[in-house]
Amino acid sequence: MSAAANPRETQWPAPAKLNLFLHVTGRRHDGYHELQTLFQLIDLCDTLGIEVREDGLIERREGPREVEPEADLTLRAARALQAATGTGLGAAIRVVKRIPIGGGLGGGSTDAATTLLALNHLWDCRLTVDELARLGLPLGADVPVFVRGFSAWAEGVGERLTPIELPERWYVLIRPGVSVATREVFQSPELTRNSPLITIRAFFETGGSNDCEPVVRARWPEVAEALDWLGGQLPRDSRHAPARLTGTGSCIFAPLATAAEAERIAARVPDRWRGFVARGLNVSPVRALLQKSAR
Repeated sequence: MSAAANPRETQWPAPAKLNLFLHVTGRRHDGYHELQTLFQLIDLCDTLGIEVREDGLIERREGPREVEPEADLTLRAARALQAATGTGLGAAIRVVKRIPIGGGLGGGSTDAATTLLALNHLWDCRLTVDELARLGLPLGADVPVFVRGFSAWAEGVGERLTPIELPERWYVLIRPGVSVATREVFQSPELTRNSPLITIRAFFETGGSNDCEPVVRARWPEVAEALDWLGGQLPRDSRHAPARLTGTGSCIFAPLATAAEAERIAARVPDRWRGFVARGLNVSPVRALLQKSAR
């Protein structure tokens, strides 16, 4: 954690993620989908400023205008932790967004996870990582991977996680000027839900695919256009991974071997879209901060 201009506030990073592939392998009786995916953490981060309150009140002092405070996952996470532990402390939270909303990069989930991790420390709740992950799962299927703080192979609804060390990569990301509704994609009748299970080794051999991509291409033509554009910028090398949708979108990405290659492509992104360059991470910066503070 680091000190902010307000001496009573500490600042905490909330990293984004990419889904390097996403297979929908079935649908459960409760309506949730069974998945296989590989979460790659990246160094594109939101920042949470958190001040502990003695009066038990939980409030958002600053946040994205698109998200009403009562719908903000940071407040919901803080209240869930408060209720689970019975603490009398509260928090004032500022959310500085850098991760695009509705882009499939896990922005809301990572903010919730960082809130749980930071307040567990600041309130001295002493919940384990497993307990925090279980507490976060009802807030979103991606919350546990951010709580655990490792890039990971995921199954189930995304909660069964196997930490995995990925080779260092740089990524060019594009946000087309649209948001994609996850619910609409997963409720789409044309979404395939019967992809066969694969192994980690098979993914590294074949690269997998994103089962949501055909649905998003058909329903959001801006995303299809961006995928085609980015695909045309990549090296003509059969070993090179294609441009791909992350999660249910709308952001797309491609891995590159060097920052210079990623920067070169990002500089050519048309003005109607937003381009980013991000570095892949195997360990979340939140985990590193907590380990440092424990020493």
